[in-house]
Amino acid sequence: MSNIKNSTNQACPVSSSLDIFGDRWTLLVLRDVLLESRHSYKELMFANPGIATSVLADRLKRLESRGLLTKNRDLSDARQFVYHPTDLAIAVIPMLVEMIVWGSRHGNASVGDLFMEKFDTDREKLIFDLQVKARESAGLPG
Repeated sequence: MSNIKNSTNQACPVSSSLDIFGDRWTLLVLRDVLLESRHSYKELMFANPGIATSVLADRLKRLESRGLLTKNRDLSDARQFVYHPTDLAIAVIPMLVEMIVWGSRHGNASVGDLFMEKFDTDREKLIFDLQVKARESAGLPG
């Protein structure tokens, strides 16, 4: 079904998921690519102050090797690369939305009233719209 392998406890779906998403930076990089349409190394670095360049490079490489991101030369600057989500990554959006809402309600950061209103009014539409936006940003078919 997917590239989720190498788990220390493959009988446990949570363990399998943690093998991929079990650190702060991986989820933040995915958040930026999926929800903020950030695709260049420079954009991702700027969006995550405090991330070491080696950590960002490692997370991008891991996400690419797991089939969550693709890496291509930037058409406007062949010296640079751009990263785009795959269908597998876009399938992570519902989990990110739930984490955003949980963190907004129970943490010390807020996502904003409009996002929360959309979530409370029509969660499925919010997720669908975010997935469409991510697909369009990645140049993936509808």
